[in-house]
Amino acid sequence: MPPKIVLASSSPSRLRLLNNAGIKPEVVVSGVDEEDSAYSKLTPSELVIALAIVKAHTVRKTINYPALIIGCDSTFEFEGESLGKPITAENAIARAKLLRGKSGLLHTGHCIIDTEKGIEISDIATTRVFFAEMTDEEIVSYVATGEPLNVAGGFTLDGLSSPFIAKIEGETSNVIGLSLPLLRNAVNKLGYRWFDLLS
Repeated sequence: MPPKIVLASSSPSRLRLLNNAGIKPEVVVSGVDEEDSAYSKLTPSELVIALAIVKAHTVRKTINYPALIIGCDSTFEFEGESLGKPITAENAIARAKLLRGKSGLLHTGHCIIDTEKGIEISDIATTRVFFAEMTDEEIVSYVATGEPLNVAGGFTLDGLSSPFIAKIEGETSNVIGLSLPLLRNAVNKLGYRWFDLLS
């Protein structure tokens, strides 16, 4: 009997990715403070791994049945700086103007814990994202939808900003919030078969 899949995230995009791939996880939100100053000195790639591990382990403390817990965190790196969630419209507008016509790196940290085997696998996926030139009017209209305020980097590949992403180099689902190829590799390393996990 394969273990239950637990997604340690409130992200609708991550849940949708898993559902579309045939996996129906239980969602258990970690409640971890991603803005804690303890993470401020980490590089963008270090940050997403650290937060993915903390999220997965926080949820692990609440699970008392065989499960594969998936913790993730994403950030967008531009010129060496981590651009997380804009939160405000002003930040989102400034960020879109900064990124238009340029590219950066979308990092997603993953931590998968097998509660029954006591094994943990942590890894990172990185994809380069190239943005089209957006006019000021397009930026203001996009931000007014509210979509970019609570997503890493202030954009989504599977949402309203998709027409303004010119191309990507690397894995696609990673940009949406969870690398399905990375997850499959982890599942295989843990001794399970991918299609056994499908609901």
